[in-house]
Amino acid sequence: MSLPTLGVIFRPQSPPEALREIVEAVDATDVAELWLWEDCFSEGGIATAAAALAWSERVKVGIGLLPVPLRNPALAAMELATLERLAPGRVIAGLGHGVLDWMGQVGARAESPLTLLREYTTAVRALLDGEKVDADGRYVKLDGVALDWAPQAPPELVLGATREKTLRLAGELADGVLLVGDTDAEALRSARAIVEEGRAASGRDGLPRVITYAEVDPAQPDLRGVLRARAEELAAAGADAVAFHGTFDAPDPRPLLDALA
Repeated sequence: MSLPTLGVIFRPQSPPEALREIVEAVDATDVAELWLWEDCFSEGGIATAAAALAWSERVKVGIGLLPVPLRNPALAAMELATLERLAPGRVIAGLGHGVLDWMGQVGARAESPLTLLREYTTAVRALLDGEKVDADGRYVKLDGVALDWAPQAPPELVLGATREKTLRLAGELADGVLLVGDTDAEALRSARAIVEEGRAASGRDGLPRVITYAEVDPAQPDLRGVLRARAEELAAAGADAVAFHGTFDAPDPRPLLDALA
């Protein structure tokens, strides 16, 4: 069985100053993707992505996820466009609701997170496509906004999702979905079907890419065999890409990277 695209994750339990060594280690292997988490109140996703892209030459850098209540969509589009122009074809931009309790802590919790994500994704996607955007939604309001430095081609845009309505929205509006929980095979099959239903209903061409995170204890024996078996299982259930990460208490991805490389 062919393996999905493989990646590792730099968990926010690791300090920012540890990032460069990880980026350079990943870039020296054939592991395809490095994913960064923007958890409140740890490292910022845009700052770490910019650094990771600058410190690497070939690996794709995914941001999972930018919580949409925290940034104006015009600012998010400006930042993502800049990253894409600096490192064409190596940016995967993830948008999501954010943890609602954290959004409440900073005074940004939306009454209707799904409405916000729909309006926000629509606006960001149009801006990255080089369009001039007018929006007068419940949350997103833009008046003739266009990027001066839109990328030649927009970065891959994915939505983080676990529940049915957000999964369907990912299929409708985004290039794919990021399953941010530790999703088992059955849940992955169900999620993929819902995302594809959303894509079909939108009338857009092509299949959405399904990316899933997978937590693995790096201390267990035969780590190489464990990762391969997990990757094959998730691929059979519909994953196009799997990003492995360690545990909260053992976040260093280097043992996983050594096993994958």
